[in-house]
Amino acid sequence: MSETEREPLRLMAVHAHPDDESSKGAATTARYAAEGVEVLVVTCTGGERGDILNPSYVVPEGHEFDSLEGRAVVRREEMARSAAALGVRHRWLGFVDSGLPEGDPLPPLPEGCFALVPLEEAAEPLVRLVREFRPHVITTYDPSGGYPHPDHIKCHEVSAEAFAAAGDATRYPDAGDPWQPMKLYYNHGFSMKSLRAVHEAMEDAGLESPFGDWIESRTAREMPEREVTTYVRVSDYFAQRDEALRAHASQIDPDGFFFAVPRDIEADVWPWDGYELAESTVPLPERGAGEYEDDLFTGVREALDAAREAGDEGREHAGVNA
Repeated sequence: MSETEREPLRLMAVHAHPDDESSKGAATTARYAAEGVEVLVVTCTGGERGDILNPSYVVPEGHEFDSLEGRAVVRREEMARSAAALGVRHRWLGFVDSGLPEGDPLPPLPEGCFALVPLEEAAEPLVRLVREFRPHVITTYDPSGGYPHPDHIKCHEVSAEAFAAAGDATRYPDAGDPWQPMKLYYNHGFSMKSLRAVHEAMEDAGLESPFGDWIESRTAREMPEREVTTYVRVSDYFAQRDEALRAHASQIDPDGFFFAVPRDIEADVWPWDGYELAESTVPLPERGAGEYEDDLFTGVREALDAAREAGDEGREHAGVNA
C-alpha cells in the first residue's frame, strides 16, 4: 500500500531541554518529516538554567541572559529556529529546568523544578499531548537519561508513564480520549560503537579525533552498553541536523565538538542514528543475530495496512485501541 493511501504516520520525540532535539535523533526527525511523516518534538523544560556554552556567543540586542525569564525567551527563539531547520512541529510541556547539580555533596534541586514534580503531575500534560497528537511511535531517553541529568531521567519517567497510560481510559480520565502508541524507543546517539568507528576513521585519515579521551575515560569506567536494535540511515539529513544545532547559538559552539568530524567521514563510517526498542504493541518480524531494524515504523505500517484492509478505518489502529 502506498504512503498516500495509508493513515499518516506520526512520530513524537520527547526531550528534556531545548537543544536536546538537535543532538539526539535530529537527522531521524528531519528524514521522517521530509518523507511525509507527521513529526512532533516535545520539550519538557524551557532550559532556563542552562549556561552559555558557546564561547563566541553574544546575547542578542534586546535580550538578557541573567535571569531565568530572560534565558527562557532566548531559548524559545532558538528552539523555534531548530524546529524550522528540521521541518518538524514543536510543543513545550512547560516545566522549569532543574539545572545540573554539581559539588560534593550535591546541592538540593531548586524548588518547583521539573525533576521534583510528582510523576503523575509531570506526566499528565504529556499524556494529554499523546492523546491529541496520536503518535504511532515515541522516542525518548533510556532509564539512565543518557547521562545523569535529573531532567533527562525525569524525561524518561514521564515518557514511559505516558506510553503506558495514554491508551488506558481509566488513567488520566480528564486528559482526552485514549490513544495507545505502538512503539517506544530510546535514543542511542553516542554509543561506544559509533564513537570508535568515527575515531578510528579520523585517525586513519591523519586527523585528530575529538573522541580519544572520551573513549578512554568511558572504557576505564566500564560503562555497560545498552542494546541497539534499530539503525536508521540518516546521512542525507546531516545538513538539517547541523543547522538545528547551530540554531542553539547560546549552547552550541560552531567550532566545537559537534562539528569536529568531517561530514564525509561520518557519512562513510556511521550514517545512522541508533535506537533501542523498549516497547512494542504490534507484532514484529524475527531478527537473527546481527540483524537490526532500519525503520522506526517497522510493524506499524503493516498494522495500519491490516486495519484498513479489515475495514477498521474508523478505529485508531488494528488490535491496539479496541
